[in-house]
Amino acid sequence: MNLKQHIEVMLPEIEKELQGQVARLRADNTRPFHDMLTYHMGWTGEGAGREATGKRIRPLVVLLAAASVGDDWLPALPAAAAVELIHNFSLVHDDVQDNSEKRRGRPTVWAKWGVPMAINVGDAMFVIAYQSVMDLTRSYPAETAVRAASILHEACLDLTRGQYLDMHYEERHDLNLDDYWQMVGGKTSALLSACTHIGALLGNATEARQESYRQFGYRLGLAFQVQDDILGIWGDEALTGKSAASDLVEGKNSLPVLYALGKQGKFAERWKQGPIAADEVKAVAALLEEEGARAFAEEISEKETRTALELLQKAAPQGAAGESMLELANMLLKRNQ
Repeated sequence: MNLKQHIEVMLPEIEKELQGQVARLRADNTRPFHDMLTYHMGWTGEGAGREATGKRIRPLVVLLAAASVGDDWLPALPAAAAVELIHNFSLVHDDVQDNSEKRRGRPTVWAKWGVPMAINVGDAMFVIAYQSVMDLTRSYPAETAVRAASILHEACLDLTRGQYLDMHYEERHDLNLDDYWQMVGGKTSALLSACTHIGALLGNATEARQESYRQFGYRLGLAFQVQDDILGIWGDEALTGKSAASDLVEGKNSLPVLYALGKQGKFAERWKQGPIAADEVKAVAALLEEEGARAFAEEISEKETRTALELLQKAAPQGAAGESMLELANMLLKRNQ
């Protein structure tokens, strides 16, 4: 079974589990609230479908990790649903904090229903995620479920740290690359490392092997974020579903930006003058590229990619699921959207 076949088998089960978890809010007096969650998850509303749901990468990683260590991935579905709900909780809140009106090519929750409702939608997903992870007790010893929940708790705390740094950094002009790695370690790597760690735990891996899986997920997240930074400036909006202008207009301290600030050239001079308008983005992106920021970011992306793949090899994933895990990592790290 290759990655495509694993996805074809696993994805319907993931969606079924997610829908079952979200259905906790499907009562007469909260049905409109439930509809807000199903809209964000991509199941309902205009434009619903695969493009709106996203690729469900994180739950797939959980299940492939579990299967590549053990064998049966079906009992791990509540954990897979939990990490996807945590991811989506963070997206709903990020859209509010970033003032983003589009997500996956559709209006965001806050753009449709307002900021207060969007905050509540995110909060609901957060709570349901923890109800979901505790459903592991149906198939695993209580201590295993508690350990999985603990890993997820720590990842969520790291998410808030990373988000704090991301917002705090927008007001600063003295940042360096060390500051960047601290931020993305929380915003992106924390949850992906939790996915690989929890998957290995549920596959009954040894502590040492769980740690190898955890480290692989962490470095996978770093490489993924660097690529996202590149796409956030030079990406194709038709492919990403997000305006390539947004990162520069919002003043994001991405890797290309911090690299160019360190050069103290024309880009740094313009950046320190204040917010960049949408009609300036093309020229400012060109400045970044001229000063070597894109080439530097692509070099770092390649370096982190190599490190992640070396750590995956150390984790020694087994069988068809192990091959699919490697295939998925390569797909993520060579993505163009």
